[in-house]
Amino acid sequence: MGKFVNNTDEFYKYCEENEVEFVDFRFTDIKGAWHHITYRMSAVEASMIDSGLPFDGSSIDAWQPIEKSDMILKPDVETAFLDPFTADSTIIVICDVYDIYKNELYAKCPRSIAKKTLAHMEEIGVGDAAYFGPENEFFIFDDVKFRDDVNSSYFRVDSQEGAWSRDTEYEGGNMGHRPGTKGGYFPVMPTDSMVDLRAEMMLLLEEVGLEVMLGHHEVAQAQGEIGIKFGTLIEAADNVQKYKYVVKMVAHLNGKTATFMPKPLVGDNGNGMHVHQSIWKNGKNLFYKEGEYGNLSETALHYLGGIFKHARAVSAFTNPSTNSYKRLLPGFEAPSILTYSSQNRSAACRIPYGAGEMATRIETRFPDSTACPYLAFSALMLAGLDGIKNKDIPAGPMDIDLFELSLDEIREKNIAQMPHTLREALEGLIADNDFLKPVFTQEFIDTYQHYQFERQVWPDEGRPTAYEFISTYSC
Repeated sequence: MGKFVNNTDEFYKYCEENEVEFVDFRFTDIKGAWHHITYRMSAVEASMIDSGLPFDGSSIDAWQPIEKSDMILKPDVETAFLDPFTADSTIIVICDVYDIYKNELYAKCPRSIAKKTLAHMEEIGVGDAAYFGPENEFFIFDDVKFRDDVNSSYFRVDSQEGAWSRDTEYEGGNMGHRPGTKGGYFPVMPTDSMVDLRAEMMLLLEEVGLEVMLGHHEVAQAQGEIGIKFGTLIEAADNVQKYKYVVKMVAHLNGKTATFMPKPLVGDNGNGMHVHQSIWKNGKNLFYKEGEYGNLSETALHYLGGIFKHARAVSAFTNPSTNSYKRLLPGFEAPSILTYSSQNRSAACRIPYGAGEMATRIETRFPDSTACPYLAFSALMLAGLDGIKNKDIPAGPMDIDLFELSLDEIREKNIAQMPHTLREALEGLIADNDFLKPVFTQEFIDTYQHYQFERQVWPDEGRPTAYEFISTYSC
C-alpha cells in the first residue's frame, strides 16, 4: 500500500520490472474531472519527467485563452501506479500543471492550489501536517437513461435492489430480496446484492495503492461505501481520484453503472463525501485536548468556527452542483444545520467516537463527491485556518436530533444553516472570499463562480421539471 516509487530512477526501474508499454499522464480540472494523455514508454525520457509535457490549456474548461494556450504537465512520479484495467501494461502518473507564462505552478490547477494551501499552513506556523479522510458514497445501478430536449426531459435509473423492482419479471425469476427505501444499512446477502462487486473494488483499490479498511452496503437501495485510510491533504485528494476511477471502472466492466451523484433517488438517502480532518505539529495532534468535550482542543473549535463562518462560500467548492442541495435535507443523514456534536450524525460536524490523540478529529458531513477534492479540502482548510487566526467560536455543541427541529426552532436558537441552493453558495463566495486569498487568486475565484453560474445554475433555473408539470399544469 502507498507509494510504489520514490524518484525518477525508481520509476524507470519499476516500469522495466512490470514491462510497461504505456505511460498515462493525468491531471484534474476545476470540476474534479481527470484528463489524460498516453505516451509510449519508449518515448518517455528522463528529461521529460523533469521539464514536463506540453499540452493545450485552452481546450480545458475555464483555463487558458487560445492565444495563450501552451501549458506544461509536471509529472509527480511518486504517484505512479499500474492501471489494472488496460489490456497492455500501463502506468498512471498524476501531474501538476505549470504556467509557462508566469514560470510557476498554474493558479487554476486544483492540485497546485492544494499544494499552496499546505505551504500556507506551514508558513503561518499553525502546523506541519494536515490529514484528511474522505468517505465517498456511491450508487450502483443496472441501467440509467436520461434526456434533456426542448419539449421533453426525463431520467430513469434501474436496479434489481430497487423497491420499484418488486414486480419486475426477470429471466430466472424475481427473487424478492430487497433492502427497500432507507433500509439498506448492513444487510447480508441476498438482500445485499453488491458483496462480490465491492470485494472486487476493494482488491483493486489496494492494487493501485490505497489502504482499504472496510466495505459495506449503505442506507439507500443500491448504495455502497468503501472505507479508505486517511492521508495528507494531497494524498487524500489523489486517492479520491483513484477511488472514483476504480469504482466506476469495476461497475462498468461488470455491466453496471456507478455514480457519485449526490441525489439520484427521491425519498432515499443520497451520496455524501464526509471529510475527517486534523492538523498536527511536531508529532502532536493540535485538535486533541483530553477531558474537553469530544476531546477537542480550542484550536479545533476555532478551526471549526472558521468553517461554519465561511460555510456558504466553502460550499461552493464542497457542494458545487445544483443536485448537491437536493441531498441536504432533514432526515437523510445529510445535515445542513451548522453546529457540532459528539457522535451525532444530524450535525454538520460530528466528533467521531475514538479514544486518545490519534483518533481525535472533526468530520464535516455536508460535502459531496461532485466536489473537486483538491479544491474542497483546500477551501475547508483555509476557512479553518482563518478561524484559528480570528479565534472563531462554532455554535454548539448540540446533542439532540437536529433533524427534528422546525424552522422556527432553528431561528429561535439563532443557528446558521448551509445554503439551500448552489446560487446561494456562489453568492456567498462572491461576498466572502478574503479567507481564500492567501492561496486562491481573485482571477480563479471569478472564473470559478462565472463557470458555475453558466454551466450549473442558469441552465437548471431555466428548465421546467416533471414535478412542476404535476403541481402547476392544471393551474
